[in-house]
Amino acid sequence: MADWNPALYTRFEDERTRPAAELLARVPLDAPRLAVDLGCGPGNSTALIAARFPDAAVIGLDTSPAMLESARARLPGLAFALADAATWIPERTPDLIYANAVLQWLPDHASLLPRLFGLLAPGGVLAVQMPDNLAEPTHRLMREVAADGPWAAAIGDPAVAGRLGRVLEPSAYYDLLAPLAAEVDVWRTAYHHRMADAAAIVDWVSATGLRPFLDPLDPEHRAGFLDAYARAIDGAYPPRSDGRRLLGFPRVFIVARRAP
Repeated sequence: MADWNPALYTRFEDERTRPAAELLARVPLDAPRLAVDLGCGPGNSTALIAARFPDAAVIGLDTSPAMLESARARLPGLAFALADAATWIPERTPDLIYANAVLQWLPDHASLLPRLFGLLAPGGVLAVQMPDNLAEPTHRLMREVAADGPWAAAIGDPAVAGRLGRVLEPSAYYDLLAPLAAEVDVWRTAYHHRMADAAAIVDWVSATGLRPFLDPLDPEHRAGFLDAYARAIDGAYPPRSDGRRLLGFPRVFIVARRAP
């Protein structure tokens, strides 16, 4: 895919940061020496970690040069580096591996999460939050619109473009990590974000889940796809009593702690 757009991503920063803060609040650590923000994006989650653990060394990692540039501008006193969560091996053993809204992009969670957990220091914590919205209208309509239009050939299989099947049930993550961990906490929360209109919902997903559908398209087909998708979103998310739209957004949370 093309590189990420930090400006578009941070347009809804308050809404995106809320689950990051709620994940961090459940991390059972007092004074980690090293905390790694895996998939740090523009640094909004990294800032939360640094504020909670001011004495820790905090490192932000991402695959996007644009996101890393934005994070460095936001937090010039912290360290950021290019790295892929799928293959990353730390130079120093971390006490906290914090992965907010990143692992849903990667396959084979049955191997990935135990591997990341195994990188922790004794007593360390793996904290993960992932969108679980592939069945929501935003993502169902991506696949439907992708399959029905002159852009279909360029996009290919909508299920592949939409990253179907990446996120497991919360109970599956518990079963993966419970034999390895001293404690495992898993939960699922459905947020309902107030959005100004249907166009705002399209803007939201254009920064994330819609990217694999848009990136292969030329300008003409991209405009046509977005127009068809926006009309479908307008019908799927009707105005509420105050004229706003409610964007349902389920997320899965995992906090697993190694034995001391």
